[in-house]
Order: sequence, then structure tokens, then C-alpha cells
Amino acid sequence: MFYELNKCEKNPLRADIRFASVYPNVYKTAMSSLGYQIIYGLVNEREDSYCERVVYPSVRSLETNSPLRDFDIISFTIQYEQDYFNVLEILRKAEIPLRRKDRTGNDPLIIAGGPCATANPLPLSDFIDVFVIGEAEVVLNDFLDLYLDLKNNGRFNMNDLSPFLDIESLYISEFKNKAKIAVLEDMNDAYQLTRPIITQTDDEGLMPVFSNSIFLNVSRACTRGCRFCMSSYLYRPQREVNADLLVDTALKISENTGLKKINLIGAAVSDYSHIDYLIETLREKGFVVSTPSMRIESITKDILVSLRKSGLKTLTIAPESIESIRKKINKDIPDEKIFEVVKDAVELGFNIKLYFIIGLSSSSDEDIVELRDFIKIIDSMKYDIDSNSKSSSRKAKVSIKFSVNPLIPKPHTPMQWNAYDMKDIKSKIRYLKKNLKGVDIKFDSAKMGLIQYVLSCGDRDIGELLEKSLTRKISMKEWKENAPNYSLGDELPWDLIDVSVSKEFLISEHEKMETKDQTPWCEEFGCYDCGACH
Repeated sequence: MFYELNKCEKNPLRADIRFASVYPNVYKTAMSSLGYQIIYGLVNEREDSYCERVVYPSVRSLETNSPLRDFDIISFTIQYEQDYFNVLEILRKAEIPLRRKDRTGNDPLIIAGGPCATANPLPLSDFIDVFVIGEAEVVLNDFLDLYLDLKNNGRFNMNDLSPFLDIESLYISEFKNKAKIAVLEDMNDAYQLTRPIITQTDDEGLMPVFSNSIFLNVSRACTRGCRFCMSSYLYRPQREVNADLLVDTALKISENTGLKKINLIGAAVSDYSHIDYLIETLREKGFVVSTPSMRIESITKDILVSLRKSGLKTLTIAPESIESIRKKINKDIPDEKIFEVVKDAVELGFNIKLYFIIGLSSSSDEDIVELRDFIKIIDSMKYDIDSNSKSSSRKAKVSIKFSVNPLIPKPHTPMQWNAYDMKDIKSKIRYLKKNLKGVDIKFDSAKMGLIQYVLSCGDRDIGELLEKSLTRKISMKEWKENAPNYSLGDELPWDLIDVSVSKEFLISEHEKMETKDQTPWCEEFGCYDCGACH
């Protein structure tokens, strides 16, 4: 059984623009993406356009079963570098020429957006005609208006996309132009998804990750400045939606869907300035409130109590590493604060998921031993007894799970000049696996981390590897040979993309990693001139 509520139905023959919104990953992931649903709603509010969804591995639309070749515009939402492979596979299965230079006026215009496309469009630039840099609400309607004007006046030419250079937030592959990120200034003007698509199915493989809950986008961007995290630099400045507007939006969505479960969405939900009021008000309105993750330093006992009362069962936090490494990455949270949050969460009956990273180039063998001990201490807290107890009859009060992931240097972060040491990461993973037996812990692959690094920080020539991957497996030797090795003075592939944070600021933050100097949170300590607010 499979049924979708609130799906948009139009006559495609009456649409001036047939727009295929393609998600290059499986359905359950696609329909858990707020950005993907926003694009669907935004385009379908236009009388002249019909947006239909195509979700990997299919190359036909969910709405009318139309093949991709029938559309005027094909738009990829790209949130993960690993989905680059699926982008090319979709184009090939749809019998659309992979490379831009091989397409004609009979082929659809191929565009792409999302955080990966915004940060570094170069690896896909031989395959994508136009990249939307930044937030879709700001630029998408202008793009469609221009496209329609050119089309209606017989001036649209697939071999000459120069008219689109007038929109500063478009990166057009053939021109290798500079592009400036589009960021919505006032979040109270953000597109409110009041009629989201709700999936009803008995197939768990199709059920969205957040199980048909209301997505409430409380804020965008994070200015905490963790030096490894792209979310800390890409969409600055931090912007919030008015709390009462969020409550009104939740009530409208509930009226349209019958849903009472809410997921608060944002790069740093617990930093939302009215988080206590928002959670409590939503709870009083009968909503169950959840959030995918929370920043440790802004979690209070009161917040945890409110979330527990509203029905949240699992708390997700990211200590990242031991205290000395956290200082290097500008996440100066003392161990005591982490232990306090875990202790409070256990007492309240939360299950806990904790995320860690390994692979900072300056970390030592002593650091990984300290990380082992740190994880053991946290794991012992699930018993709600003295962590030094030797009792063999201990019974866990809650579950505590750990995830350890390779640190991937990302564009537009202070770590964009760092290399990826797969050998060192594999060694550390082996050590932790051997010495953390009995702990519920998962490790991401060091090999997959290398591939992600190459895709994230590579140049235009990475497109050749992607294309070859359609017909054969790319060896780890080839991935290693294509891994970049940047120095501070180098010109970087993504320098053409202006995300408003200055390169000088990123260099300063890069140098602070060695000294462990902290850059305080600007929301509390004032502007430190990163460039985003100017």
C-alpha cells in the first residue's frame, strides 16, 4: 500500500514550464528533506509551472509517470557528495547526454542546488548547466521568470546561457563565473510549507526517516564556528523565525495533515533564542516535539524536561572528541558539561546517540587512548550508578549509542586546506574497535571518507572519475591519486563561489587550530568581522 496526501495534481499539458525536481537518493530520504519539499511547494504555487518529483532510482515522475526527457527543466537537490554517482546514473538511464557539451535544444535544461552544489559545484560542472548557489526561495522564481521570458520570446538557447548571468546567485558552468550565495534576510518571509506531502505506506523501506512529522524550520545557519563544519560557515548570518509565527504554522500544518508530531529543524536548534517558550507553547497545543540533534553547550535541564514531557525519546548530541581536540576545532565544551547533559538525560529516561569524529591531522596516539577512555565513561553512565562500580549485575537504564566518523575537510571552512589521511584514520578505527568491545558503537568507513573528501574538495577533473564509475569500479589507488593537497596560498576550485565569509577570516581560524585559540560565539560576544554581515 502506498498513498500520498497533499500531492499536487495539475494538467502537465497546460504548464508553460514542466519542472522535474529530482532527488538522487531513495524516497524515504527525499521526503525527509525540508528543502526538497519547499522547492515542490514553491514551484507549484506558480500558475505557469508544474513541479513533479523524480526520486532515485526511478527516472519517471511520481505525479504523472512522465519520463525525465519530457520536462523542460530537471533540478537536482544535492545534499550528500555520495549522491553525485546517482546524478549521473539518473541522466544515463533517462537517455539524456551526460555532458553539457553533448546536449542540444531538444534536451532539458539541467540545474542543481543544495549545500554540496553551493559549496563546490566544480566536480559536477561538466554535467550540470546551472547551479543555484544558496537558498532556493531567494533566486528560484527569478530564474524561472527569466527562463519563461526567454522561451516565450524565442530567445532561449541551450548553447548560450549568458542571459542567466544577470542573476548573481547562479553559477553557470560554461562561463566559470563568480557567483554570490543567495540568503534570505528575514526568516519571517521564508516559504512556509503548510501542506507537506504525507506518505502512507506499509512498506518500511518507503517510510520517511522522520515518520511523517511536521517540519518546523526554526532557524538557518549556525555561527558557533566549529572549524570542521560547513554548516558553520555556508549560510551565515544566523537567522530565526518568530516563535508565534512558528506556532501558527504548526497549527495550519496540523489542520491540513492531522499530524501532531513536530521536528524542529535548524543548524543549531537549541541555540534558538526562544526555544523554551516554543517547546512549551507547542506542547500546550498538544504537539509532540522532537529535534534531530542539539548543541551540548545550549542544553539545559529545563529544555530536556520540556522535550521529555512532549514525548521525545532519544537525545542526539555531538561531543566530537576529547576536550583538547574540541578546543582546536573551536568547540570549547568542558567534559563536565557533557557528563552533566548525559547524566540529566539518563535521569529523565532519554536514550542517547553521540557523534564523534577522528582524523584531525595534529591528533596523537595519546589522544585516541583518551578518546577510548572518554567513551567508556559516557557508556558507563547508562547504568545510572557510580562509573567505577564493578558490579556484574548492572542493568542499563537507557541505551547509549556511539557513532565515530572520519573528519572530512570541507570547502569554505578553516579546514579546507587540510589533507585526508586514510591510513591514520583506519589505524585509529582498528584501535577503537579492539578496545571498545561491549560498547554500542558504529564506525563509518575510512575508504568512503576518502571518496567523500575527493568529491567534496576536488576540481572539475573529478567529473572524469564520476563518469568512469558508471562503467567500472574506481580503485582506491585512483581516488588517492586524485585527492587534493592544498596549501594556504593556493587558489581553490570554489574560490569563484562567494559565501560571504572572507578567506582571510578562514585563514585566521585555520591558524588558531594549532594554538587552540577560541573564537567566541558572535550571538553572545559580538561581531568578529567574518564578512557575512557586510
